[in-house]
Amino acid sequence: MSDSLVPNDFETSYILKLHYFVPSERKLWTIIGKNNEYWVDPELDYCSCKHYYYKTLSGKEKCQHLKSFNEILKNNNYDKIKFSDDEYFNFLSMLIKDILKV
Repeated sequence: MSDSLVPNDFETSYILKLHYFVPSERKLWTIIGKNNEYWVDPELDYCSCKHYYYKTLSGKEKCQHLKSFNEILKNNNYDKIKFSDDEYFNFLSMLIKDILKV
């Protein structure tokens, strides 16, 4: 099958990461796609990718990251990274800066 016939979504395997802050037990999820790492909030059904803004918010379809999230989580196939609460603000700041430059 020609590469042009295979959608980009199927070429990517996603890596899901749980950033877990202690002792507050705050959780931030990120998912690494083909080119970038995105912030995913499953409770809000939110992803920081462009597809989310153009298609998900318009009600057309969920982005691939949100579609993949539950499957990856169900299979317990994610990395859990512990942080101190002291690192939360800096981590969040860096994550937002990353999102804004994408």
